[in-house]
Amino acid sequence: MSTTPPVETLDDAPAAPRSAVDRFFKITERGSSIGAEIRGGLVTFFTMSYIIVLNPLIIGTLPDSTGQFLGGGDSPNLAMIAAATALVAGVLSILMGVVANFPIALAAGLGLNAVVAYTVAQLPGMTWADAMGIVVLEGLVILVLVLTGFRTAVFRAVPRELKVAIGVGIGLFIALIGFVNAGFVRTGAGTPLELGSGGSLAGWPVAVFVLGLIAAIVLMVRKVRGGLLIAVVGTTVLALVVEAIANIGPAGEDNPTGWHQNVPSLPATLLELPDLSLLGQFSLFGAIGKIGILAVVLLVFSILLADFFDTMGTMVAVGQEARLLDAEGNPPRTQQILVVDSLGAVAGGMGSVSSNTAYVESTSGVADGARTGLASVVTGIAFLLATFLSPLVAMVPSEAAAPVLVVVGFLMVAQVADLDWKSPEIAIPAFLTLALMPFTYSITVGIGAGFIAFVVVKLALGRARTVHPLMWGAAAAFVIYFALGPIRDVLGV
Repeated sequence: MSTTPPVETLDDAPAAPRSAVDRFFKITERGSSIGAEIRGGLVTFFTMSYIIVLNPLIIGTLPDSTGQFLGGGDSPNLAMIAAATALVAGVLSILMGVVANFPIALAAGLGLNAVVAYTVAQLPGMTWADAMGIVVLEGLVILVLVLTGFRTAVFRAVPRELKVAIGVGIGLFIALIGFVNAGFVRTGAGTPLELGSGGSLAGWPVAVFVLGLIAAIVLMVRKVRGGLLIAVVGTTVLALVVEAIANIGPAGEDNPTGWHQNVPSLPATLLELPDLSLLGQFSLFGAIGKIGILAVVLLVFSILLADFFDTMGTMVAVGQEARLLDAEGNPPRTQQILVVDSLGAVAGGMGSVSSNTAYVESTSGVADGARTGLASVVTGIAFLLATFLSPLVAMVPSEAAAPVLVVVGFLMVAQVADLDWKSPEIAIPAFLTLALMPFTYSITVGIGAGFIAFVVVKLALGRARTVHPLMWGAAAAFVIYFALGPIRDVLGV
């Protein structure tokens, strides 16, 4: 059971008569208010707006196999990629809100964009247009799986206990993301991770994060309405003051205690006309002639499986936090959620910004009160405005948004009490699911390990017949997914 406190309705927002917006999004019916939805949508935007800066750095700074950068030319064009990233995220988030009425926002998927940049686009003869064509193909395949009901059927075949474990694992995962993004946890000299720099906290940016985390915790336990949004805005203001006085600059080898992503500073201008010429630069079947049909199939499969189950985990996490899941752990309008998410891969490839997917950071908006698709619409509008207000978005450092992720991680991990830890039949698959998400920095890996362990345990207990056929198929697909490297080597692709 989620520990999120009940959403408080605004005193000036009467339950009846309800407005058209209230009726369409079922705001009162879900125990929310228009004010809470707006606040939640803004919190979600601030916690995931880093993608506007980070996506261009991942896919925009590396040339393809022909030496050309994304968008054409022999040098990066990060502003163009940032504008397209924000535009596609904005349109898809609004679509999710209107069509599915669920508080999930979408944007370019981290991890998937790295696969496209460092693997797909680097294959012999491959161009960025060819690589984005593979993303579109993957999205079309997933869309077919949704429209035929297959993707929804797989989701419903997952046992409730595993869905709970997925939510807990994502809580641990996003808390770790928050700590890492703030520089509170880093790669150590002799250990995979360590506290701060050299085993201790140093530098003003980490201090800003700690103060922001304390503020977010205090506001949460005191049940201050809009507390998480207040924490983000207040920490940003503090960061601006600190940077103006200390002139810290970005983190680097010669400045390990600098700001991790965005350097907080007042922009010279608030408005910039976006360059949207990146849209439509994809070749749907160009990769087949460059690397062959077998290699294309394997690439589509690897991206597809990550997309397929990543969103499933995010749906569960958001639904658990919003208390919108039914007795079997399924959210309302599952089919519509999955259709929009599938379109995210198609739109991301067509927009040349990599596959777009549901963001687990949406749980931050839910923790601040969001319960309906109106929050996603608000997040989407903020992304659209960001195409013009990119200097303002860049003003918010990751150290200001990270405290919210840590707090939300706590709220989600609290659901671990719903699992029966005295039953190895449940506990072992659940443990592997929730442990491997943060340990591998991948929701998909955690889900895959849990699925395989679930099938193995049932088989060992002689209860194979109790496993849904789709769970057998999903576990087999994950075995292939985990062995894709050796499979490619054997096939020579």
